[in-house]
Amino acid sequence: MADVENRVSENVAGDYYVDDQCIACGICVGEAPDNFEMGADYAYVYKQPENEAEKTACESALEACPVDAIGSDG
Repeated sequence: MADVENRVSENVAGDYYVDDQCIACGICVGEAPDNFEMGADYAYVYKQPENEAEKTACESALEACPVDAIGSDG
């Protein structure tokens, strides 16, 4: 389970975030390309969801993450 205390600094403020357990597999970017981006070493949330479709995509990314590095405080 992702830990809000270990959020990577590139995440924008909001409910969804990626923590430092990310292995840069890219699954989240594939699931929610409007919200996740790949950095040099890990993914991060570059835009919080603004509608139900984006929220659903972020939830799919959270569920698909193989190392549980995506969290939601919402």
